[in-house]
Amino acid sequence: MWVHIAVWCVLFTTVVLTIRKVRHFVVTDPRFRLASADDRAQGLSMEGLVYASRARVLQKFEADFGRSVFLLPLAERRRRLLAVDWVEDAAIARIWPNRISVRITERRPVAFVNVPVPGGMGSRVLLIDAQGVLLEQPPQSRFTFPVLSGVSEEQTEAERRLRVQAMLRLLDDLGPMAKEISEVNATLPENLSIITQVEGRALQLMMGNQNFSRRLQSFLDHYPEIHRRTGNVRAFDLRLDDRITAGSQGR
Repeated sequence: MWVHIAVWCVLFTTVVLTIRKVRHFVVTDPRFRLASADDRAQGLSMEGLVYASRARVLQKFEADFGRSVFLLPLAERRRRLLAVDWVEDAAIARIWPNRISVRITERRPVAFVNVPVPGGMGSRVLLIDAQGVLLEQPPQSRFTFPVLSGVSEEQTEAERRLRVQAMLRLLDDLGPMAKEISEVNATLPENLSIITQVEGRALQLMMGNQNFSRRLQSFLDHYPEIHRRTGNVRAFDLRLDDRITAGSQGR
């Protein structure tokens, strides 16, 4: 019995020493070092970047250049990447012996939002994605989205997400008719209103929370007669399926 115990102790010690030597080797051998900060492109490859800042992504790996890729804390680096604007998800992999591969999944904006500037000095235009995350507009970007009102920076992401999802449900229901909509007001997600172009006129339409396509199509079908009777009225309440009320501007 003591012989068997001694043999197992020797084997255990041998394995531990071997692991320590291997670890020391991959940590200290120059062949496993990530390229220095002066030659980053040789050691770190990135995929999926369109609007996210390449400089900010590189900055998250500043401490890793010139060190063994074995020491790279994958979970921590991924957590930091998720804090970068426009980054929705990130995957990091070690490419032995001395490279890192980063794959970025960027957020997809779905609407513009006007956010008030502190101090009452006007507003600035941001983008928002389906999860309610506000995004700065990238330079020279070209997006064609409606404006989503009823959203603010003070709201939680969950509150903004509720409003975005209500807008997306409305646009999806409207189908091709949605291309004429310039603004969706989701201050009350259960009581949506839109601004849309009808025969060259911008009209505000109260849509409620259901039957969006049927209500709008009925309004469009009857609009020539509605316009003849209401003249220059530009606000209509479509929330009752059996009637259209002129002049309601409830928000």
